[in-house]
Amino acid sequence: MRTGSSSRTTLDKATEENFPVAPFFLPRAWRDDLMAVYGYARLVDDIGDGDLAPGGADARHLGVDPAEADDRLLLLDAFETDLRRVFDGTPHHPLLKALQPTVRRRSLTPEPFLGLIAANRQDQQVSRYGTYEELVAYCELSANPVGRLVLAITGTASPERVRRSDAVCTALQIVEHLQDVKEDLGRDRIYLPADDMARFHVTEADLAAPRGSASVRALVAFEAERAGSLLNEGTPLVGSVHGRLKLLLAGFVAGGRAALDAVAAAGHDVLPGPPKPTKARLMREVGAVLRRARREG
Repeated sequence: MRTGSSSRTTLDKATEENFPVAPFFLPRAWRDDLMAVYGYARLVDDIGDGDLAPGGADARHLGVDPAEADDRLLLLDAFETDLRRVFDGTPHHPLLKALQPTVRRRSLTPEPFLGLIAANRQDQQVSRYGTYEELVAYCELSANPVGRLVLAITGTASPERVRRSDAVCTALQIVEHLQDVKEDLGRDRIYLPADDMARFHVTEADLAAPRGSASVRALVAFEAERAGSLLNEGTPLVGSVHGRLKLLLAGFVAGGRAALDAVAAAGHDVLPGPPKPTKARLMREVGAVLRRARREG
């Protein structure tokens, strides 16, 4: 299916993620379905972040006057309306048209897709989180639906796997927040819990500095350790599946571990820019995750 240039730009962002979205070794049908879901998730994030391609094509697809394309809540409402057409009609946006065969083929339900929209609505209304528990509740909307969709697409969902997947996805979201502290602050968003900032004597002004103070670095190290614990909790998910799916899930976990290693290698100073893992580091971590999964299996 052909998609417009704005949709192509959205899908191209798959190469920027910490982990492979739909790697070559997967069956073609899985790759197509995973990219359809990725396109959806990326587009809803781009709406919420105000990062849509210039020209207003996405707004027009959703029936919104391009002159109102800066109204993110309006666009999210229109996007939800079009999403619902995926399940009971014919959607208008090219990425939602591309998603519809996946939804039908895999008998996907609206809930995880609606969760991602709710997370982006929350981003328009909530820019600070008081506690770690509040942040985890946000991740339940912003990240965990993606893992649940992967399990649904591959026909491997079970309550225990969903629980492990949620731990991995929440960890990956926290890691991304740590990498993007400066970028998020530029959007007037802080995903470091306020009570942790107070505990480490970190102010918002500290986060705006060119480099992280000792207090900022200690705070980032603390949150990184939390994310690492969540990855440990979720790692048995890898050992619970077989074949190429095992390698895909190992890639997700390894992406988080490699990103945490990059943060640590930067001395937990994330303010100069997002520390990114090398491909070599990612591949080493994939091997380590697979070895651990074998031992625990």
